[in-house]
Amino acid sequence: MKDSSALHPIYTWFRECGQEPFAFQESAWSAYLAGHSGMVNAPTGSGKTFSLMVPIVLQGLQREQTEHLQALWITPIRALAKEIKKAGEEVIKGLGSPWKIGIRTGDTQTADRKKQWENAPQILITTPESVHLLMATRGYENFFKKVQVVVADEWHELVGSKRGVLMELALSRLKSISPELRIWGISATIGNMEEAQAVLFGNWHSERPTKITVVHSEIKKVISIETIFPDEIETYPWTGHLGVKLVAKVIPIILQSGSTLIFTNTRSQCELWYQKLLEEMPDLSGQIAMHHGSMSRELRDWVEDALHLEKIKAVVCTSSLDLGVDFRPVETIVQVGSPKGVARFVQRAGRSGHQPGATSKIYFLPTHSLEIVEGAALKEAIRRDIVEERIPFLRSFDVLMQYLVTLAVSEGFDSDQIYEEVKSTFCFNSMSPEEWILVLQFTVSGGSLEAYDEFRKLGRDKQGLYRVTQKRVAMRHRLSIGTIVGDNALIVKYLSGRKLGNIEESFITKLNPGDHFWFAGKSLALVRIKENIAYVRRTKAKDGKTPSWQGGRMPLSSQLSDMIRYKLDTYAHGSETDEDILALKPLFDIQQSRSKIPRQDQLLIEYFHDREGYHLVLYPFEGRYVHEGMAALIAYRLSHIKPLTVSIAMNDYGFELLSDRQIPIEEALSHNDLFNTNQLQKDIWASVNTAEMARKRFRDIAAIAGLVFKGFPGKYKKERHLQSSTGLLFEVFKDYDPQNLLFLQAYDEILTFQLEEARLRSALNRISSQEILLEKPTVATPFSFPIIVDRLRERMSTEKILARIKRMKLKLDS
Repeated sequence: MKDSSALHPIYTWFRECGQEPFAFQESAWSAYLAGHSGMVNAPTGSGKTFSLMVPIVLQGLQREQTEHLQALWITPIRALAKEIKKAGEEVIKGLGSPWKIGIRTGDTQTADRKKQWENAPQILITTPESVHLLMATRGYENFFKKVQVVVADEWHELVGSKRGVLMELALSRLKSISPELRIWGISATIGNMEEAQAVLFGNWHSERPTKITVVHSEIKKVISIETIFPDEIETYPWTGHLGVKLVAKVIPIILQSGSTLIFTNTRSQCELWYQKLLEEMPDLSGQIAMHHGSMSRELRDWVEDALHLEKIKAVVCTSSLDLGVDFRPVETIVQVGSPKGVARFVQRAGRSGHQPGATSKIYFLPTHSLEIVEGAALKEAIRRDIVEERIPFLRSFDVLMQYLVTLAVSEGFDSDQIYEEVKSTFCFNSMSPEEWILVLQFTVSGGSLEAYDEFRKLGRDKQGLYRVTQKRVAMRHRLSIGTIVGDNALIVKYLSGRKLGNIEESFITKLNPGDHFWFAGKSLALVRIKENIAYVRRTKAKDGKTPSWQGGRMPLSSQLSDMIRYKLDTYAHGSETDEDILALKPLFDIQQSRSKIPRQDQLLIEYFHDREGYHLVLYPFEGRYVHEGMAALIAYRLSHIKPLTVSIAMNDYGFELLSDRQIPIEEALSHNDLFNTNQLQKDIWASVNTAEMARKRFRDIAAIAGLVFKGFPGKYKKERHLQSSTGLLFEVFKDYDPQNLLFLQAYDEILTFQLEEARLRSALNRISSQEILLEKPTVATPFSFPIIVDRLRERMSTEKILARIKRMKLKLDS
């Protein structure tokens, strides 16, 4: 322990607590006290918060005047704020500091926000959205002028989202307001760590001499992974079929652990699993709870507190408990279904053993047999220390337009100064002066929409500053700040007035009064809908519907795709030793007898005919987003040989083209250009309904940019009205302003994030060098079966699809 004079108070406190700091914490302390900015890269549960909270408080003790706000601590989720505050209070008490620490999020009461504004704590824990709300308040420059440091916690979660762009813009402003500002990030390991640092710091270090230190933890997180196997391996798997059948196998895990977190990938799945656990073992009533983002803050707080105090045995949850929340009593994690990414799996595993040196225990529960391969691939990726990249957003003009109105609502802004600040960010570094003028003109007058008053938002005052000229615009803007866009939500309340949470309009408006549904783990009956409130009452019914939320399925990451192909390759070569993979021998035997299991240097294509038509199934194992684009591309190129009408279905493993006519696959393969990347973007635009895809993407862009207003609290506009408005705007730009930056952004985002053009190009280049295995089975194979079932599920009810699957399996087994 290096007890330097500057760090002496820290070491004294640590000794009194019987603790010893880790080397990475000491490195961060020294760098911070030396005036550096930087990044702390350390695994979950290793003491990352103390690595920065400690020197921030210590330096505060050494400064004479610290009555203003000194530190902004940014967290991506509200649940994490309480944990950071607890750690901060521990440091403040341990070092004998008079500082105060506060939280400001969307859950903070108006009275508390007013107090914070008038008498700010020295440390404020907040979210990107709340920082922008503060910037939309007159006097914000004075509020932030003494800030010494901004800490971006869980930066790996923000960097790949538009919330990260909000942070880039906020930091660009704070650097000008506070000359002594330092910026620190805290991040788990990601595949593009250097790029993530560039996003956080922007061009700052080239503008003024600022030392940036990257601190890496030497701590290696140990993760114990165990797969929960069904009693019998399904040889013809299909998505979601197996999961709930394994509920009985989760009960002993809950009972033998002090407390357990059961992670699901969607809120609907969370609601369903909570119900099924109670059906399987009613005695768990009162001992298990649920936690997801649509539940009320009060309910979520109760669950978090009950976990801390060890009052409950298990919580069924979603990503709402993904990040650094420290639940020390949690011993075990259960992951229901593949998380589709290595980083997400590691993050969730780290919720158990959430302290330095402890082993994290996680059970992987597959929802169908082939997901066992994904579980084995996750183990392999973790063994190799492989994690995903987080692709940062570039040129997000919708966020920039929102930001300009934020500045105009409060103090106003000088266009030349803000242009230089915005250009210093990673997101807008490539923006040209001409594009800046277009952004400014559109924000001021609506550009091609200037004939309509509602799009004329800004004017210039006598000093030449851009300001909002109408109170209505300012009021609407403050209610719309943020980049999280989803379906309109209605508040769910008992008749007594107690709030349960929020539910999407598209689900609740399909119910009639008296209909039953499940929400927050409770069986409810809809009483009535009034404005934006759905009034409900408790029932004892067991037959209610489970709500659905936007979001849906996550695509397989590129890194996990690589590992799946690797695990199949080792099995095909007979060199696989992983018991999880070997357990799939019954399924693989049928696949081998009817088709093939591809090696890494092979692409498997299956072509067969039945009463539905001609099935062409390809297995790139690249994830559903890539397969969506590749399927349309291949269909388009095949149609050049022979006119075809096809239907397309895909999952994370492959895709199917189904036609009522023979598909000329052999001829196409003989031409050697089916998978080439020549004129790829042109062929993509020709093969998919890009206009419809862009129109859907534009809905969110328009909402973020402030082109549509969702309504005042209690009087939200209906979703169909909003869709109609954004659809009309899209058509106006398409016909009269095709160079509109927001219109073009919609197409750029489709290519980058939906069709994943870069990954699609890489996959096609890989396939071009592979051996093509064209197999002609007489019937569907275990690999093609789940893709076919997914297609049928889109147009059949649950009862009909179950009967159809039963008939299909009988035929395949015969």
